[in-house]
Amino acid sequence: MPTTRDTLPGSPYPIGATPQNGGVNFSLFSAHATAVELLLFDEENQPQPSRVIPLDPEVNRTYYYWHVFVPGLGDGQIYGYRVYGPYAPERGLRFNPHKVLLDPYTRAVANSAHWRRADAFGVTDNTATALKSVVVDTSRYDWEGDQPLGRPWRDTVIYELHVGSFTQHPSSGVLRPGTYHGLMDKIPYLKDLGITAVELLPIQHFDPQEAPGRNPLTGEPLENYWGYAPVAYFAPHAPYGCSPVARDVVDEFRDMVKAFHRAGIEVILDVVFNHTAEGGENGPTISFRGLENPAYYMLDPTDRSRYLDFTGTGNTVNCNHSVVRRLIRECLRYWVLEMHVDGFRFDLASVLSRDPSGQVVYESPSLWEIESDPVLARTKLIAEAWDAAGLYQLGAFTGDRWAEWNGRFRDDVRRFVRGDLNTVRDLAWRLVGSFDVFRNKRSYVSYRSINYVTCHDGFTLADLVSYNHKHNEANGEGNRDGMDENWSWNCGVEGPTDDPKILALRRRQMRNFMVLLLLARGTPLVLAGDEFARTQQGNNNAYCQNNEISWVDWRFFLKYADLHRFVKGLIALRSRHPSLRRVVALGDRPFTEALTEGISFHGVSLDNPDWSHFSHSLAVRFYSVEGDAEFYLIANAYSEPLSFALPGDVRWRRLVDTALEPPHDVEPEEGAPFVEGEAYTVQPNSAVVLIGGEKV
Repeated sequence: MPTTRDTLPGSPYPIGATPQNGGVNFSLFSAHATAVELLLFDEENQPQPSRVIPLDPEVNRTYYYWHVFVPGLGDGQIYGYRVYGPYAPERGLRFNPHKVLLDPYTRAVANSAHWRRADAFGVTDNTATALKSVVVDTSRYDWEGDQPLGRPWRDTVIYELHVGSFTQHPSSGVLRPGTYHGLMDKIPYLKDLGITAVELLPIQHFDPQEAPGRNPLTGEPLENYWGYAPVAYFAPHAPYGCSPVARDVVDEFRDMVKAFHRAGIEVILDVVFNHTAEGGENGPTISFRGLENPAYYMLDPTDRSRYLDFTGTGNTVNCNHSVVRRLIRECLRYWVLEMHVDGFRFDLASVLSRDPSGQVVYESPSLWEIESDPVLARTKLIAEAWDAAGLYQLGAFTGDRWAEWNGRFRDDVRRFVRGDLNTVRDLAWRLVGSFDVFRNKRSYVSYRSINYVTCHDGFTLADLVSYNHKHNEANGEGNRDGMDENWSWNCGVEGPTDDPKILALRRRQMRNFMVLLLLARGTPLVLAGDEFARTQQGNNNAYCQNNEISWVDWRFFLKYADLHRFVKGLIALRSRHPSLRRVVALGDRPFTEALTEGISFHGVSLDNPDWSHFSHSLAVRFYSVEGDAEFYLIANAYSEPLSFALPGDVRWRRLVDTALEPPHDVEPEEGAPFVEGEAYTVQPNSAVVLIGGEKV
C-alpha cells in the first residue's frame, strides 16, 4: 500500500476538497473513526482505486478532523473515503470500511451511471459501483459579471418546476431533454409568460434508486423522481447534465443560472436538509452514516440503534448539531457565492426547529444562523413550515424574514371555489395577506405569504377540477399514499370526459383559481404546466413516476392556448399595477386592522359582505396605490347568477369574466369595454375583475 511520503499534513480548514498551492487539501469530520483512507481514482467505475493514502492520526488528524494535502492533484480529480471504526449500533456507530463514502462537502458526484444502491448494503466491497466525489476548482468559471438578481418580493411571480419533467416529453422540442441545458431552451417561454423566478425541485445530487419496487400496472421499475432523497448537498444532480464528465456538470448548472439571470429570472432551489437517502437503521451506507452517524442523524435517546423519523423517510438530519449547522450554512453560502442562486425553499423546514432528541426548539440556532448570515442577507428564504410528524408552524416559524408556503391559502381557496359552506370569511383573509394566520408575527409583511393553489405535491390544476379522488395505483402502494383530502371537485364526472358542459365548467374553474391566486396579496406560486392544463391522470403523489404521468406534455399548450393566454394576461396585469402588489405590514397594530388596509369588502350590495355560513360570494375593492388604477374583484361560487352593485364613484371597465368565451374572458386594458349600469351580473361559478380609473 502506498505511503504518505509524498504528501503534506494538510489543514482541517476548509472542510472538503480544496485546490490550493499546486495540489488539493482534503479535510473530513469524524469524531469516532479509528482510521481513514483517501482513495484516488483515474476513472469513475474502477474496481479498485489507483492510489490509497492512509491518514496517520498522529500527523493527519486535528481534533475530530482528518486532513491531508496531496501535491499534483487538481480540478476534476475523482476521490472517495474508507472510514474505519466500531460497528456498534447500540452506541449509534455504524462504520463500514467495506463501502466507499462520499465526501459530504463534495462539489460534484461521479459514477452515477454505474451506481448500485443495492451494493451499499452489507459487507461486500462496492468500489466499482459506489458514488464518488470530485474535486472542483470553482475559480475556473467566467461568470461574465453575473450576480444574483435580488428582485423585490412584491414583484415576484414564482414558477415551480422539475428540471427533468419540464422538458423530458418528446413534445418539448428541446435538443437536450431533461437537462439543465434543456431547461435553458425554455427560458424564452417563461419570460414571455411573465415569470420572474423559477423554483426548482431538488437538484442537490440525489439517489433515484431510493424508491419502492415496480409499477403494478406496467411492471416498470419506479424511482425517486422528484429528488427528495439527497446524498450530496453541495453537488448539482449529475444526471441533469449533458456531459459524461461529472465535474463539467457544475459549469452546466452555472450556464443555466447565468442564462436565467440574463432573462431577468431568479433561480430558487428546493433544498432538502431534513433527511437523506440513507434511510433508517436498515438503510445503505453512502456517506453520513459511515462517517459519523450520531452527529449527522437524530437517534432515539432510549435506543441508539434506531433513528428518529420526523420526515417519513426513515431518518432525520440532526440539523441543530454544531457540525451539521456549519454544513448547512456553508452549503447555502456555496450555492449563493459560487453558483449564484437567488433563494431557497426549505422542504419540511420545521425539522430545523428540532434539537438532537427531536424536541421542538422555538429559537432554533440553525434557523437563526441562516436568517442572520450576512452572505444570505439578500437571498430569498422560504419555509415549508411543517414536518411529517405533526409539527405545524405556519405563521409561527422562527425568524423575522422567512417567507412561508401558505397551505391555508391552498385549502381555503379550493374549498371556496368548489362551493363549500362557511368559506367566504376565510377567502377574504387569504386575498389580503393571511394576517389571521400570521397574527403573532410583528415582523410579518404580506409578500411573505407564498400563495399557491397547486404544487408538485398534490393534484395539478387540471386534475383539481377533474377528479374527486386521488388515483395513485401506479405508485404500487395500493392507493394509500398521497393526500386523501384534496378539496377537489370533478364537475360531475370522474376523470376524462367528452361532455362539453363539464369541459366548459372545468375550464371556467381553472380560470377562477388563477384569478384568486394572481390577484391575492402575497407572492404567487404557479405549478409548471398549470397554465395549459397539464394532467397527471389523477395521481396526486407522482414522486416515483419518471414517465408521461410526470412529464409536461407540451401538446396541451396548443390544446389549451386560451388558458395560457388567460394566465399570461393575469400575470401581466399584476406586474403592471402597484395596486395589485400593495405591501402591507402587520407591525404592532391589531391584525384585523391590517385586513382592511387599502381594500373594502362587499356583497351583492355595497359595503354589505355576506359572511354567513351559506354564503358563496364576495366582492373586494382594491384601492389605488401611487396614482394607479383601482380594481373590483367579484367571486361567485354559487350555482346561480348574482347581480353585484358597483361603486358609483368611478367608471368601471371589464377586464376579466371567466364565464365569457375566449378571447373575451380576459380583455386587454386598452379597449376593455365599459360596464353600463349600476350593477354587474356574475354568472355561476365564475369570477370578474373590473378596472376603474376615471372618476365620475
